[in-house]
Amino acid sequence: MRKYGLSVLLLGILAIAITLACGSSPRMLQSVSLSPPTADAQGSPVQFTATGYFNQQPSPEKLTAPAWGVCNPNQPHPPTTAVSVSADGLAQCATGAVGTYTVWAVAERGGDSCGPAGSLPANPCGGAGECQVTGTAQLTCP
Repeated sequence: MRKYGLSVLLLGILAIAITLACGSSPRMLQSVSLSPPTADAQGSPVQFTATGYFNQQPSPEKLTAPAWGVCNPNQPHPPTTAVSVSADGLAQCATGAVGTYTVWAVAERGGDSCGPAGSLPANPCGGAGECQVTGTAQLTCP
């Protein structure tokens, strides 16, 4: 029994070290893409979908609760009211809205370096925060 005691102990320590090393990397959001990337509203609402690309599987994966918004890229501050977008990504041009607008979806990156969930930026067209990942698409209103 003495012969194998040290070997078994070393194997046990090695197994624990490998398990901890493999499990210490959190799944983090790397990028977000919106589909369709461009759309012409032609007087009808347009459904956008946000897909997240992660550093671990499953990836890619449809994002179920990103924050949605719209801005005019020519006047990014404040966000525009010419287009509205619902919590599930359905964008609608307001009556009389004309031009191309940026639809965005933003989600938390996750991971230990971000700490607790931060507040979402007021206008991702002006830049997302350090712990957020933003995807954009273009919507043209008649």
